[in-house]
Amino acid sequence: MGQASPVPVEETPALFTGRRWFIPSALLHELDPDTARAGRRPRRTARDWVVDFSCFLLAVVVGAIAIEALEENPHVPRELAVVDQVIGALACAAVWLRRRWPLGLAVAMTPVSFVSDTSGGAGLIALFTLAVHRSFRYVAWVGGANMAMVPLYYWLRPDVDVPYVVSVPFAMLLTVAIVGWGMFVRAKRQLMLSLRDRARRAETEARLRAEQAQRLAREAIAREMHDVLAHRLTLLSVHAGALEFRPDAPPAETARAAGVIRESAHEALQDLREIIGVLRAGEPDDTGRPQPTLAGLDTLVAESREAGMKVSLDHRVGDSAAVPASVGRTAYRITQEGLTNARKHAPGTEVTVCVTGAPGDGLTVSVRNPPPEGEVPPVPGSGQGLIGLTERATLAGGRLEHGPTPEGGFEVRAWLPWP
Repeated sequence: MGQASPVPVEETPALFTGRRWFIPSALLHELDPDTARAGRRPRRTARDWVVDFSCFLLAVVVGAIAIEALEENPHVPRELAVVDQVIGALACAAVWLRRRWPLGLAVAMTPVSFVSDTSGGAGLIALFTLAVHRSFRYVAWVGGANMAMVPLYYWLRPDVDVPYVVSVPFAMLLTVAIVGWGMFVRAKRQLMLSLRDRARRAETEARLRAEQAQRLAREAIAREMHDVLAHRLTLLSVHAGALEFRPDAPPAETARAAGVIRESAHEALQDLREIIGVLRAGEPDDTGRPQPTLAGLDTLVAESREAGMKVSLDHRVGDSAAVPASVGRTAYRITQEGLTNARKHAPGTEVTVCVTGAPGDGLTVSVRNPPPEGEVPPVPGSGQGLIGLTERATLAGGRLEHGPTPEGGFEVRAWLPWP
C-alpha cells in the first residue's frame, strides 16, 4: 500500500482539511476521486497503523489466553496443542492482511477458528473487518457460518469451566455484537461520504447559479449598451452625414450639427465608461447618474427633433412620477429603440410616439412610422434590438408586439403592468 495522494481541497469537505492522517485510508480513497478512478490503493494512514497494531495485539492477547486454557484442558493432547498454537500464530500474522483481502480473510478464518482455539481472536477481527468493508450479504453468509459452527465447536471442545448452555449463547452474542459494531462503523463512513457528496453538489449548484447570474447580468448590460449607444451613435451618423452631403450648409446649421455631434459623442463615451466600469471586477459604480424614467421622454424626443427627425409625442399620462421606476425605464428604452430604428430605416418620415395608461390598467407605449419615401440605403445593425426589447418587456411582466402596419409603415407596441 503506497502513500495516498493528497486530497484536493475543492473535492474534500472542510471537515477533513488538515486531518487526513487521522482518517481511515478507505475513507480517504473514496474522498480522493483521482485515486479512486486510477484504481490505486492508498497507504495506511497514521490512524490505520494504530488500529491495525491494536487489532494484531488483541489477537495475540486472545491467543495467549487460549494457550493457557489449552494447557489446562486435559482433553487436548500435547501434539494437538502445539499445532493449535502454530495455526494461531499464523492467524495473528494474517490480521495485517485484513484491509487488502477482507472477504478472503474472513472466509479463510471461519474453518481455521473452528479447528484452532488460539485463532479465535483473529477470526473475530476478520469478521469485524468484513462488516466494515463489505456489504451485508457477505457479512450474513460468513457470520451465519460462524454462528452455525458455534454449537458444534463447543460440543467437540467443551469448556472445562463454563457450562455448554452458557458458552454457546455467549459466543453467538459476541459474534452478533462484533458484526453489529462493524456495520455501525460502515454506516457512519457511508454517512460521511453522503455528506461529502451533498457538499460537492451544493458547491456545484452554487457555482452554476453564480455563472447563470453572471451571464444574466452580462446580457442585461449588453441590452443596456445596445439601447444607449445605438441611440447616441445614430444621432452622430445622421449629423455627420448631413455635414458630408451638405458642405455648403449655412454656418448656423453647421454649428448646430457640430454641437449635436459633440454632445452625443460625449454622452456616448460617458455611457460606455459606466458600462465598462460595471464589467470591471471590483470597480464600484460611483458615477451617480440617474436611470432614465418616463419623465425623460420629453428630453429624448427633443434630442431626436434636434437631429432633424419629425417626432410627434402624445403623452397622456398625467403624473409621470407615479409610474414605477422599472416600468418607466422600460418604456423609455422601448421608445428610444423605436426612434433609433425609425431613424435608420425610415428617414424623413414623421414618427408618432403615444404613451397612455393608468394605475391598474397598465402602461401602453406605441412608436409608429409611415413607410419611407423612395429607396432607403441599407444601414448596418445587429438585428437584436427588437429581440432585446421583447425580452425586456417580458421580464417586466408585460408584452411587446412589432411588425408592419396596413399602410406599409412599422409599429412597435408594448404593454407594461402598472399596479
